[in-house]
Amino acid sequence: MSAQSDLIHVFNGIPFTTRSSAELLRSLDTFKAREDDILLVSYPKSGTHWLAEIMKHLYSTKVSLTSPIEFGEVSKLEEMNKITSRRIIPTHLNYDMLPKDFKAKKCKAIYIIRNPKDTAVSLYYYYKDNPNLPTIDMWSIYFNMFLQGEVVCGSWFDHILSWEGHRNEMGPLFLYYESMKEDPFKAVKKISCYLGININDNEIHEICKKTSFAEMKTNVEKENNDPTHTVCSLTSNKKLIFRKGIVGEWRHYFTNKQNRLFDDLYNTKMDSSRLAKHIHYGN
Repeated sequence: MSAQSDLIHVFNGIPFTTRSSAELLRSLDTFKAREDDILLVSYPKSGTHWLAEIMKHLYSTKVSLTSPIEFGEVSKLEEMNKITSRRIIPTHLNYDMLPKDFKAKKCKAIYIIRNPKDTAVSLYYYYKDNPNLPTIDMWSIYFNMFLQGEVVCGSWFDHILSWEGHRNEMGPLFLYYESMKEDPFKAVKKISCYLGININDNEIHEICKKTSFAEMKTNVEKENNDPTHTVCSLTSNKKLIFRKGIVGEWRHYFTNKQNRLFDDLYNTKMDSSRLAKHIHYGN
């Protein structure tokens, strides 16, 4: 793999940072899920922290928001077993790597999807700014890596398709980043209905206000980073997470040729995808 270093290792053909130890990844299928566990699923840079903030406000202090299931050393699994409250568990794992017990118990899962072009740009800045990832200064090099699935967590296309292919097994709720930005009220209401949480319109409006991008970014600037508490397996520095959050930024980066290459791959890979029909995909 080009432009990689000892910060990256490959497991089951997928690049991971060394913050996800190989021993932990090998041991995931020993993890014991609980029927009331809730998974927050995404490809990196798709809005996991936003979704996590919404969940925190929906449940208040009734639950524990953990770090990602794939983050840390193998001792992480035992630590999670000691949590007594209901667990909200983020993950960037594709469906095939998800611990089997989550599937057996049909745990609720919410998967947030973002326009892959904006996702690519946002992840590019992670590679530039995140000390846990090898530095890739040239957009053209990174772009080719993204298309080939050689970036951390592998192919965006394969990640989504792995979850869509098993959508009838766990019944995940699929959300779309751009739709959530357009109508956050509708998104919060959809999440609360999926989770069976009774909440009135005033409470929804208040959650939308507290979880706006501007509000979350402002709050992060005031926080001290706790390296042991993160909902991202790639960094514990929240200041790296909230960059711009805008829709359509990819247009400032993609050349015409790159756009054609991306569109060709998207049309080929997502041709039979039902989810693709709802993704805000920019041309």
